Amino acid sequence: MYRSLTGTPKDVVLLVGRVLLAYILLMHCLKKVDSGLFETATVFSRFGIPLAIAAASFTIVVELVVSVSLVLGLRMVVPAGLMTFVMVGAIFFVHGKNGLFMAGNGWALVGVIICGLLALVAAGPGRFSVDEVLDRAARKRMEQTAAIQRPVTV
Repeated sequence: MYRSLTGTPKDVVLLVGRVLLAYILLMHCLKKVDSGLFETATVFSRFGIPLAIAAASFTIVVELVVSVSLVLGLRMVVPAGLMTFVMVGAIFFVHGKNGLFMAGNGWALVGVIICGLLALVAAGPGRFSVDEVLDRAARKRMEQTAAIQRPVTV
């Protein structure tokens, strides 16, 4: 029987996974920024991506926001959903027709990014995250509110 990681080891693995995935996405974002928005849009247009300037802008912003969200472990569900949307578009317009393998510009890396995002959304960001800090603070406020509202019995 397989036993999954729990406690601190699990939280460390989640943190490392978040940071590595964020680094990959940030490097993709910076490559587009270095090329320039209009050059990136031109490349998108060559792949047949509609509204290439809007798609390039959206992709750059999403990659940046998701990278920050992953590193911080902050409200990852919506950014991960948007990044998954971008990656599905990358498969549909660019990589899908090239097969699986990256050597032929296939969709393997894009698929792994989607898998990583889905796994992190399913598992949550772990204890070493801003979400955990915010959740602890909210629980504490709820406990304090409940303590104040308890009727005193004599």
